[in-house]
This record gives sequence, C-alpha cells and structure tokens, in this order.
Amino acid sequence: MSNENQTPETEDADLNAEADAAQAADAEAQDSASEEPDPAEEISNLKDQLLRALAEMENTKKRAEREVKDTRAYAVTGFARDMLDVADNLSRALQSISDEAKSEAGEALKTLLEGVEMTERRLLSSLERHGVKKVEPAPGDALDPNMHQAAAQIPADQPKGAIAHVMQPGYKIGDRTLRAAMVVVSAGPATPPEGGEAEGGVDVSA
Repeated sequence: MSNENQTPETEDADLNAEADAAQAADAEAQDSASEEPDPAEEISNLKDQLLRALAEMENTKKRAEREVKDTRAYAVTGFARDMLDVADNLSRALQSISDEAKSEAGEALKTLLEGVEMTERRLLSSLERHGVKKVEPAPGDALDPNMHQAAAQIPADQPKGAIAHVMQPGYKIGDRTLRAAMVVVSAGPATPPEGGEAEGGVDVSA
C-alpha cells in the first residue's frame, strides 16, 4: 500500500510500532550488557574461593596432625589402666610392713622387699615413659575436681576444703585423668564440745 493511501491513524500506528521496536531493541541490548560478568568482580570471587579452599586445607591438616598425636599419646590407655592394679598391689605390700619390721627382718625378707621396691619403681618408670604419671597430692593441697575424688570429709588441721588424707594415688596420661586420686577432704579443725574439753578429755578452754 502506498503512502498516499495511508490515513493519519495508520501513520500514527506505524510510528508507535517503530518506537516500540526501538525500545525493545534498546532493552535487549541493555540486558545483554548487564549479563556480561564484571572482570574485577569475577577475580575477587575467585580469590575469595581460593582463600577459603586454602583455609579448609590448613584446618584439615591441623586436625589430622592432632588426631595422630592423640592416637600416639593415648594408645596405651587401656593397658595402662590395667597396670594400675599391679602398681596398687605392690604399694600395699610395701606399706603393710612397718619400718620396725623392716629393720628386724632377716636377709631373705630384706632381699624380697628390695625386689618388690625395685619392681614398683620399674613399673612406675615404664608407665611414665609412655606418658602415664602418678598423681599423689599431699595433705593441705587444694582439691582439684579434675584430678581428685573426694571420698569423705573429716575434721582435720588442714583448711576446710583442702585435702586431709590420700587414700589412693591417681594417675594421668598426657593431659587426661586416667584415674582420679581418692582423697579425704578436711572439714576444718574439730569444734570442742561444750564444757571446754576436746576429744580425749584435754581442756582447751584456757
């Protein structure tokens, strides 16, 4: 159809169609431009991913080293715990004989006692060589719930809450408690009964 036969309405419609087509082309061009990645942003993202991967590798390496170290340090835990009964029996055997009996003992008994003492020292030395150490607090030491187990509380000369007596030594392996030391805790000095006499009939009122 020739331009001569077009009406004003037709010309307006054609102009609107051309404008719409131009706008659509511009919008498509803008969309294409916005979809193109920014090189600087892409480099930053890749750098961040690389740093994260390196940090994760380092954490994995440290975790593996720690697990290997713990495995070596605590591999003998079960065996060491079984050996504690042997150490206790040797210690009880030596403690059951008084110093007077030792001094009056014959050569055969003295030789036997020396052998038992040597065996106990050798056992403790072997345990210590594998990271197992004896924990034997002294009266007056502070009670450590991580290393000591309070079995009873009695009046004693030590401060209240401190260790008054050690019933059984403890052991630790590395930084862990293998067996807590069994102790008696002090309740503080005994309070004398009314009348000014403490136990044993001693007058402490003066």
